[in-house]
Amino acid sequence: MSKARTIDTHTHILTLETAALLTKAGAKVTITPDDAELSTLDVNGVVYKALPTGGYDIPRRLKDMDATGVDVHVLSATPQTYLYNLEPELSATMARIQNDQMAKHVAAHPDRFMAIATLPLAQPARAADELKRVMTKHGFKGAMFASNIKGINLDDPMFEPLWAEAEKLGAFMFVHPNNVAGADRLKSYYLGNLIGNPLDTTIAAASLFFGGVMDRYPKLKVMLAHGGGFTPYQAPRWEHGWKVREEAKKNIKTQPKNIAGRFLYDTILHSDKTLEAMIGLVGVDKVMLGSDYPYDMAMLDCVSHVRGLKISDADKAAILYGNFEKVLAGIAK
Repeated sequence: MSKARTIDTHTHILTLETAALLTKAGAKVTITPDDAELSTLDVNGVVYKALPTGGYDIPRRLKDMDATGVDVHVLSATPQTYLYNLEPELSATMARIQNDQMAKHVAAHPDRFMAIATLPLAQPARAADELKRVMTKHGFKGAMFASNIKGINLDDPMFEPLWAEAEKLGAFMFVHPNNVAGADRLKSYYLGNLIGNPLDTTIAAASLFFGGVMDRYPKLKVMLAHGGGFTPYQAPRWEHGWKVREEAKKNIKTQPKNIAGRFLYDTILHSDKTLEAMIGLVGVDKVMLGSDYPYDMAMLDCVSHVRGLKISDADKAAILYGNFEKVLAGIAK
């Protein structure tokens, strides 16, 4: 692969064909166009009214990529179709259908798409098997999964088979918020997204660290969505907490240093100053291009945004493609 290609690590896809296959297999997933730009997505009766056309229409996606200078999309499933709450066999089927569909998209456009899997996370051993299947059979680069699984934090012992397999495979493991904490207090003003999403990502990061997951699997590559939530800015508080609170020492036996540097981050912060500050806090080598395409909370101008930062050209190149190329180089062959 040419190292001059911009790689957007945070994008979502759910085509009409995929929706029909999920419905045929036992879910109810429909996409109803409202106009040329937006459609209504209905997943088992939960309605999302602002799905942009590019979320399901590949020609439109490619057009948008060209218009914004994005050469490659790393495809992932929509959070609405993680479907962890279904019975085990059906949940696994839903993940497999979406992954096989994304593999088709990559095969049809190998120069424009890569993919990371969705997994049946309520069944971690099965999720580990699916991760191995798609990475070895389809060349997937890792997986995207929710910040909690039916309210269970990611440090729960049930997830150990997944972390072990992910480290073994060198997988790119992307935490995306879903089913956010405090939802009862975040019903107004779209706060469930504006605050709930970064909050739940932060809970996931803290759980992975203080639960000892990151220590047990030192080569595990964990990406945090939307600039990591509050992690880059509150991690020093966590380090101080370890000094003064016994609860924080339960699984971490030595004073933690630079907790924020243990994770990877996308660029979706909606501010050049905030992104520059995050880069200064975590290190440019931890930051990768992301847009959250196609949603309305996305940064579709992610390439021009990075190119306009007050950082060196070398650092811009690292964020636009170089850092993810290093992740790819670490995937088990």
